[in-house]
Amino acid sequence: MLIRFIVAALVLTAPVASAQVAPDATEIAAYQGLHAAAAAGDAAAVERLVKNGAALEARDKGGRTPLHVAVHLKKADAARALLRLGADANALDAQAYDIVTIASVADDVAMLKLSLDGGCKATNITSPYHGTALIAAAHLGHDEVVRMLIAAKAPLDHVNNLGWTALIESIVLGNGGARHTATLKALVEAGANVNIADRSGATPLTLAKTRRYADMVAILERAGAR
Repeated sequence: MLIRFIVAALVLTAPVASAQVAPDATEIAAYQGLHAAAAAGDAAAVERLVKNGAALEARDKGGRTPLHVAVHLKKADAARALLRLGADANALDAQAYDIVTIASVADDVAMLKLSLDGGCKATNITSPYHGTALIAAAHLGHDEVVRMLIAAKAPLDHVNNLGWTALIESIVLGNGGARHTATLKALVEAGANVNIADRSGATPLTLAKTRRYADMVAILERAGAR
């Protein structure tokens, strides 16, 4: 009962995707220069403005660069142009999110590939929770994104400041459904440590059993979880 109480309390204070803040309609309408071009997805304007001296790393009130804006708004042509022209692929916004984490939370596989190819590192520590893009994607059950991040050498066993790994988040913040189960399976097959416990001492196997996630339990037991 104590473990269940602690886990429930942690879930109530867990990070959610809305911790990332995309520019809203008012902000977008007020953008000028490179931020406006990025928001519009206008690659030609991006190129023209940069050649005329526009600052690639200019920040809006949320600490977002034009590249952050392009990724948030799914403007691939603008993002590609910004990266080609030298935008910092690993820049963090005011909440410490990079473009790989933004794309991962959005389940935007194409933008994630563009971001990784453009030099953003899957190893970056991001978010107010000192996590990674892999942890964020595992939390949401974005299994294809998880596999891409694993291939990009994302740290499998990083522990965020809530005391959770990607594997733990796939359980405690998941729903036990097909995509979260596929996420956990991908992490286990990649070599994630199945016995790192949370701060209450509960192991992934205990957490999965508590929630009656039978498919997850079976995967963990086959991998030697205790």
